[in-house]
Amino acid sequence: MREQVRFVGIDYGQKRIGIAVSDSQGRLALPVLSFVRTKDHKGDIRRLASLIKEYEPQKIIVGLPVGLSGRSGPSAETVKRFVSELSVEVGVEIVLQDERFSTAEASRRLREANMSEKAQRSVVDASAAAIILQTWLEGWPVR
Repeated sequence: MREQVRFVGIDYGQKRIGIAVSDSQGRLALPVLSFVRTKDHKGDIRRLASLIKEYEPQKIIVGLPVGLSGRSGPSAETVKRFVSELSVEVGVEIVLQDERFSTAEASRRLREANMSEKAQRSVVDASAAAIILQTWLEGWPVR
């Protein structure tokens, strides 16, 4: 049996930030919430850090947007800056995880669950964070 561990997953988007958390065994990622980013970038970081600290994670997994070729672009650089700032606030190791297709996959799953597009907007980023985290969990503790 695995020890008690917890991980947090983050989908850092242009408009919203999605958050997911693992179960206490580090096996299953569950969407928690998403919130709209504000113009107060530092405030968003503090809000996120406060949420993260509630879960006391061993690691934070953040989706890294890369192109189909696997190359990083401007969005990836934005995420890396975000990770740098967040790490100062939380003091927890942050790991980057390829997030290709996570939002598209989350949207597909929500449509299959017969959720309207309007309802999807409020949960798609948290669902994408759960997909990012679950992808990482499936390779843990091998890393």
